[in-house]
Amino acid sequence: MEESKIVDALQALGHATRLQAFRLLVVAGPNGLPAGSLATAIGVPSSTLSSHLSRLEHAGLVQSQRRSRQIFYAIQIEAVRRLLGYLIEDCCQGEADLCGGIAALTTVSCEECQ
Repeated sequence: MEESKIVDALQALGHATRLQAFRLLVVAGPNGLPAGSLATAIGVPSSTLSSHLSRLEHAGLVQSQRRSRQIFYAIQIEAVRRLLGYLIEDCCQGEADLCGGIAALTTVSCEECQ
């Protein structure tokens, strides 16, 4: 993953509201959540959350999809996997045994998470 994309993703996560939304979407999984539900759960107005979700989407961490009259947001699992992989790429100087299994986080499939 390009370093500029890594920086963009980390900057997007570097705000409390965006981080809360991201973590809720991680829990929700590939089906995602409607924007209104996210706003209620976080306790911010929908209009405020909209700009934060746009920032996460621009960074490639989430994706929006219109379903009827609602906009659902879902995590982009592969992008998160690439981000984590980049961050731990050289963990323990390449000695996977010393990392305590942290490298496995980037190879787990969605089916294994559920």
